[in-house]
Amino acid sequence: MIQNTSPQEISRIVRLQREFFAKGETLDVNYRLRALKALRKAILSHESDIAKALWTDLHKSYEEAYLTEISIVLGEIKNHISHLKRWASPKRVCTPLKMFPSRSRVESSPLGCALIIAPWNYPVQLLLNPLVGAISAGCTAILKPSPYVPHVSKVLEDIISATFSEQYIATVQGNRDVNAALLEERHDIIFFTGSPQLGRKVMSAAAKHLTPVVLELGGKSPCIVDSDADIAMAARRIAWGKSLNAGQTCIAPDYLLVHQDVKQELVKALQKEFTRLLGKDPSKSEHFVRIVNEKSYDRLVNYLADAHILMGGDCRREERYISPTIIDNVNPDSPVMQEEIFGPIFPLVTFSSTQEAIDFVTHREKPLALYYFGKKMAKHVLKHTQSGGACINDTIMHIANEKLPFGGVGASGMSAYHGKESFDVFSHHRAVVSTTTLLDLPFRYMPYTFFRWVKGLL
Repeated sequence: MIQNTSPQEISRIVRLQREFFAKGETLDVNYRLRALKALRKAILSHESDIAKALWTDLHKSYEEAYLTEISIVLGEIKNHISHLKRWASPKRVCTPLKMFPSRSRVESSPLGCALIIAPWNYPVQLLLNPLVGAISAGCTAILKPSPYVPHVSKVLEDIISATFSEQYIATVQGNRDVNAALLEERHDIIFFTGSPQLGRKVMSAAAKHLTPVVLELGGKSPCIVDSDADIAMAARRIAWGKSLNAGQTCIAPDYLLVHQDVKQELVKALQKEFTRLLGKDPSKSEHFVRIVNEKSYDRLVNYLADAHILMGGDCRREERYISPTIIDNVNPDSPVMQEEIFGPIFPLVTFSSTQEAIDFVTHREKPLALYYFGKKMAKHVLKHTQSGGACINDTIMHIANEKLPFGGVGASGMSAYHGKESFDVFSHHRAVVSTTTLLDLPFRYMPYTFFRWVKGLL
């Protein structure tokens, strides 16, 4: 279904968008607002098409599609429409006396032509949410959806092509060869969501043109359950966070760090909650997503080859189905503890003190998310760890607030977006000093006759 866009076509679109951006039409805030409203209308009118495509490609139910994809984009658009004029207006800045009679302000201007590359796991949200920021800031955009979800990518292409001219917003399709061709072109900003391995390639390609990049990556997000946690509530929220998209979520709880005193209680509670969410046979649940393809399925099953399975372990390749699975006695140096899992497999590691859990996390790459369940040590854990985002006594929900920045740190990403951060990340904030010509104080000029007096002002 998906055919590679040719390098020649990519070059043509890049050139077309550069010419259009140079005309200055996107500098008008009202132009941007009309575009945001057009995008919202298009999403609403194609809601059923989006949901059907998500079901076809990922077995994602309408409810999950709306909650984790459509509603998040609509919320982002609403936020930008409500605040764009204020965000885009010049901001006056106090000017020190030494600069009298000047005035200072900060003006926001679009970076220019944007490239947005999205992954397959949340193919609607992770393509269109950055697009909202690009439109809001006044950029043009080339969108590259994932070939691993062909039906979704086709629907998104149809929506974009029917709503916008390609000189403003265009979609290109295809595999990593297309990514390579895109990265050969010069863009004014590249927004990439995907794996750290591909993120390094994007950053390397961007360096050739000194192009700024936003990298939304991933990593192994720990889920710490301390001895004083509300185990029943923790189990429900952890099971839900791991069940979403069958764990194929960049901020999914990747592994469990559990205090040894509550390990058995938590495992029993998780078994209960997974059953409550998905039924005794999750393969029959309309709300349990399938693994995206056979390659990912095989990678995940390999983690279970010599694992001590406490729960789950049901695997069916023909359905790309893996049940929610908890594994125990995990070697911290094993592949399942070194690589981002991106699936419904939960390694379990115990600790005897909160500091031991902190040390376990901090001796590894900085994760995209950190989850802590407990009472007394929550602030201490936050203070002594680093992560892109965090939840206390919850999972996933920090992404649901469009007023919070979302992004990674270190190996889990670079820069943040959502809300005003999305507007900012696609903008350049230019410092402007305006000085009257009616008055010209002589102290700044050679031969610095008034230097002793001026020195006191500095």
